[in-house]
Amino acid sequence: MKKKLFAFSMAAIMVAGMTAGCSKPATDTQEPAGEETGTESEALGDVSVGVCIYKFDDTFMTGVRNNMQAQADAMGISLEVVDSQNKQPTQNEQVDTFITKGVTALAVNPVDRTAAGPLVEKASAAGLPIVFFNREPEADVMQSYDKVWYVGAKAEESGTMSGEIIADYWNAHKDTMDKNGDGKLQYIMITGEPGHQDATLRTEYSVKALQDAGIEVEKLAEDTAMWDKVKATDLMKAFISSHGIDSIEAILCNNDDMALGAIEALKSEGYNTGDPAKYIPVVGVDATAPALEAMANGSLLGTVLNDAENQGIATTNIAAQAAAGNEITEETIGYEITDGKYVWVPYVKVTADNYADFQ
Repeated sequence: MKKKLFAFSMAAIMVAGMTAGCSKPATDTQEPAGEETGTESEALGDVSVGVCIYKFDDTFMTGVRNNMQAQADAMGISLEVVDSQNKQPTQNEQVDTFITKGVTALAVNPVDRTAAGPLVEKASAAGLPIVFFNREPEADVMQSYDKVWYVGAKAEESGTMSGEIIADYWNAHKDTMDKNGDGKLQYIMITGEPGHQDATLRTEYSVKALQDAGIEVEKLAEDTAMWDKVKATDLMKAFISSHGIDSIEAILCNNDDMALGAIEALKSEGYNTGDPAKYIPVVGVDATAPALEAMANGSLLGTVLNDAENQGIATTNIAAQAAAGNEITEETIGYEITDGKYVWVPYVKVTADNYADFQ
């Protein structure tokens, strides 16, 4: 899936950036190559995109920005990426600086999705296209300006897949997983940033998937670790102290960093280190390289691919084509556009059967 989308997007870029002397692909009214095509190519080469990442030490966002840079390099455009350090005022100032510098497009992973409105106003006043990614602005903000787009994934899909991974394991290992024999699945939920749509929907839909599978569930504890591995380790240790490790039958986490943090706490108790009698299934979301390594050694049950490659490529493609004055369509960016503004990159369930395909 990843390779197919990548090839499609690269083909689209080759079309959009045709050099003079090459004919365009056949259409209903094919235009001959000439000065206009050369001008279009030069415009794409002059594109400069200012990119704000909510914080650099987020493992998933590191994957996104690395893929953005790789795509920008392949397209021959300029990309300047800054760390907003998880501070919305800092990000606001960074956007102002980019506009003063004269960038031709903005790409923003907002610190606070509810603060996207003022950023759109800044972009609109400067006449710049702005592409949000990974954190979806509210619908009215998306409709407030004709040069705003969003690239991301539907968080409810990842929640459903996370729950299904645990449900499948429960159905296959109920005799050992149901420690107290009460027929209920006692679970811990470790969530991301409060108010973040991914955290809210992944939490809701993972539990719903368990219930839809006919499993009666009981939540032992739930709290946020703010997407952070170290915070998740500390939180999980507190849960173990308050509830006892023998009462915990599954752990669901809104991302891989927190899942790996929870596993560190389990390992300190002698769990998830290879002994089948001391194993608690843990699931995450993102399919980061460290998570895939944890699946390989058996400490992590499963994860869900949040496709950093295609999110990074799609964001860069939109910013570049919009900056060059090209229409944003599936043909120009290589991805399907929904409602003229949204690119939804699908999630993929990652289990013991297929994790090696993503390493």
